[in-house]
Amino acid sequence: MAKSKAKLKSKIKKLKQKIKRLRADLHTASSTPAISPLAPPSGFPALPEIGGVTYAAGAAGVKYQDRDDVMLAHVAAGSAVAGVFTRSATRSGPVLDCQAKLANLQKTDTVSGALGVVVNSGNSNAFTGKAGDESVGFVSASAAKSLKTKPENILTSSTGVIGEPLPHDKIIAVLDDLAANQSPTNGQAAAAAIMTTDTFAKGSAKTININDKPINIAGFAKGSGMIAPDMATMLVYIFTDAAVTSPALQQMISAENQRTFNAITVDSDTSTSDTLLAFATGAAGNDMISDATSDDGQTLAAALHDVMRDLAHLVVKDGEGATKFIEVAVTGATSDESAQTVALAIANSPLVKTAAAGEDPNWGRVVMAVGKSGEPADRDKISIHFGDILVAENGWVSPNYTEAAGVAYMKNQDLKISTDLGIGNGSAQVWTCDLTHGYITINADYRS
Repeated sequence: MAKSKAKLKSKIKKLKQKIKRLRADLHTASSTPAISPLAPPSGFPALPEIGGVTYAAGAAGVKYQDRDDVMLAHVAAGSAVAGVFTRSATRSGPVLDCQAKLANLQKTDTVSGALGVVVNSGNSNAFTGKAGDESVGFVSASAAKSLKTKPENILTSSTGVIGEPLPHDKIIAVLDDLAANQSPTNGQAAAAAIMTTDTFAKGSAKTININDKPINIAGFAKGSGMIAPDMATMLVYIFTDAAVTSPALQQMISAENQRTFNAITVDSDTSTSDTLLAFATGAAGNDMISDATSDDGQTLAAALHDVMRDLAHLVVKDGEGATKFIEVAVTGATSDESAQTVALAIANSPLVKTAAAGEDPNWGRVVMAVGKSGEPADRDKISIHFGDILVAENGWVSPNYTEAAGVAYMKNQDLKISTDLGIGNGSAQVWTCDLTHGYITINADYRS
């Protein structure tokens, strides 16, 4: 009898363990987001190797289990560095630390000593007070030791849940292994490790020639929600082998940022952690670029723009719950600044975005968004196009417009809404996505 009871208890225990595993598997399956329908069908691009740059990714278990969640990059001594950051009043400890370190690193044209970049996902180390600052210090010191450089040369970023202490010990525990497994071909793994609610890793590359030398640029980014940058975007890392000084690189990054990352929006919310860092190793051997406005400087800036715009578009295309990619173009404004304000009013309007999701050509919502922007506009001079279709003009619906044409156009995956205000020469372009129930589901369950 005793043996029978013992066997029964053993069977029950095994069944309970099996049920527990099945529940865990079910939770993992249900919580893994489907890849965005707007993701590039070709997948992650082949990133060129950048002389003087290596990466590694590993699993620290900061929040996520069974996936890489820490990235470590090593950048050779003598490189240039630039960055732009969120202007949020509640920016995170890592952002504040990066801003302070960058100011010191840029006191010379290039950096003395190797640079390191440490990024973790799952916890943003934001609104964590003194404890958060101490975590940044511990991670920087440990990474510096692993990479044989100085703590002041270590730039850190964190992304994820706000207000929870960063378990920095978990990050520190994997840094030696990451330092030992650095490779110039690990860009895709590094890009995947920094994702949070992203459904796909985002990368972009470009090769150009300067002084008959091939110049390579490789970049990757993360971002899906809390996207309305007030400087750059979520987290972005760009590497090039071009020879360029830090001041010139900073001028290029700051200027191109305005037309790329500062021209996208998913949900009008600005992150506490937005960071863009750019590094130039000089390994390509071109003549040093010290003037961003020189011919060589403009050539490099144009290539950086292409990579930055591509990454910015990928962030929008991975907008939480997104099914439509929308370009909003505004012309005829009193100034470019006014045009961008109007464009963002249209792009951020929940009514415009839900109309796109429902494939409803409700052009009245565009009119509403123009009016609420607070910028100069004349009702009787406004014209609106959906793609090539003239929808409204002269303060009224266009006489040649048909609802059937509008409905057919809204079924496209890529949409363009153009508005001409007819009162000036100002223009702007911004990019956004639609607003679906998927956005609510993702964000309602984000911490659970």
